[in-house]
Amino acid sequence: MKTTRNNIRIHFGIACCSLILGACKSNEPEMAIETFTMSDSMLKKCAFYTTSNEVVKNNIRLFGKIEADNNKMAQIYPILSGVVTSIHVGLGDYVKQGQIMARIQSVEIAGFQKEYLDATNDVITAEKNLQVAKDLFSGKLNSERDIAMATKELEMAKAELKRIKEIYKIYNLKSGSSYNIVAPMSGFVITKTIFQNEQLRSTDAEALFTIAETKEIWAVANVNEIDISKIKEGYDVTVQTLAFPDHPYEAKIQKIYNVIDAQTKSMKIRISIPNEDFKLKPEMNCTVDVHYSENKQLISIPSSSIIFDKNKYWVMVFKNKHDIETREVEVYRELGKTSYIQTGLKPGEKIISDNGLLIYDALND
Repeated sequence: MKTTRNNIRIHFGIACCSLILGACKSNEPEMAIETFTMSDSMLKKCAFYTTSNEVVKNNIRLFGKIEADNNKMAQIYPILSGVVTSIHVGLGDYVKQGQIMARIQSVEIAGFQKEYLDATNDVITAEKNLQVAKDLFSGKLNSERDIAMATKELEMAKAELKRIKEIYKIYNLKSGSSYNIVAPMSGFVITKTIFQNEQLRSTDAEALFTIAETKEIWAVANVNEIDISKIKEGYDVTVQTLAFPDHPYEAKIQKIYNVIDAQTKSMKIRISIPNEDFKLKPEMNCTVDVHYSENKQLISIPSSSIIFDKNKYWVMVFKNKHDIETREVEVYRELGKTSYIQTGLKPGEKIISDNGLLIYDALND
């Protein structure tokens, strides 16, 4: 009987303690769950971008050279044999049309001068003969046939004199034994093979000077066989040179040369580039990035929005400053400032495109 009472007392005590502990717990304040919230200063530092589907773009990098437009070039050959007595321009100089480039002394000029004098005298003689024929005809001492023959002889003499004058004009001949080589057009001297006191022959196959007008210039690049099907006229390109790496030139493919070089197994393309400042010069090396579109659409986002960590790619999906998600994505291709996403994002989602790493570190440390 005493044991039973003791047990009752023990259970009652335990029950009282449980009630007291429960009452104490109910009076303790609950612990709040901490969540990340972007501050106003963070919001100002970040930039945002709304995702969308876009056609996937790609590019091919080609290598080539800067060349002068061969439709705006002039090669100058020796027209007469002779000796170079003076040279007035050098390689790379800019010359104006009609400017004297060199002076040649030639004995052949004496032959042209004799022909000119003979032709001039023949015209004078033919004119006198025609006048005599007309006078005789008026006195009924000859016939109309004699006048016609004298007239024809005068026409032939004038034709010969005109031919000699054209030669003088073409060769720019003056009196004396020397003639000047003059620039047929304005432009830069891009080749020069003439030297002081050099003996020239009119049959020489090598040009003395080459002049090129380079206000508009060409970039000519090689296309490997594997890439030929991806190249079309009118495609956008970016041309860059070693001399001016920070100055890209935006242009389009102007012409495709549909011939394969037997040695390089490549095809050439041509791009025309404005060159008003004459920075681009023939024989400069260049790269040509050809931009084209693929037959697919993917989510396009700024490359600056992608964070690489733990061997994975992440973006920060922004819903509001209290709700920001760290989202893993699969990158299909990064093309300059644009990246195409294979999986992980949907159109219309808002992401942090600039300074997202600050938020990533705050959420994931």
